[in-house]
Amino acid sequence: MQMITTTELRTKSKELVKALREGRSVELVHRSQLVGEIKPTFGAKPLTEAGIKKIQEAAKKLNLPKLSYKEREKRYRAHLMKKYGKGIS
Repeated sequence: MQMITTTELRTKSKELVKALREGRSVELVHRSQLVGEIKPTFGAKPLTEAGIKKIQEAAKKLNLPKLSYKEREKRYRAHLMKKYGKGIS
């Protein structure tokens, strides 16, 4: 297993990506201490009909109101005004 320091994450990112694409794990070292392991992950699983049905059932359970784009924009602007005040455009 390879090792990489936190400083090398910035300077040797191409080598890190190459190692992960080859399926190798890399240990992360910070201040001479092993702090973790970076493992490769492979692409997301494709969405199946069963997965789509689960998502649709969950959406029905939430029972969210149907909003028009105009109403969404109005609520979003009101949220921004409340959070940040008049200073934004």
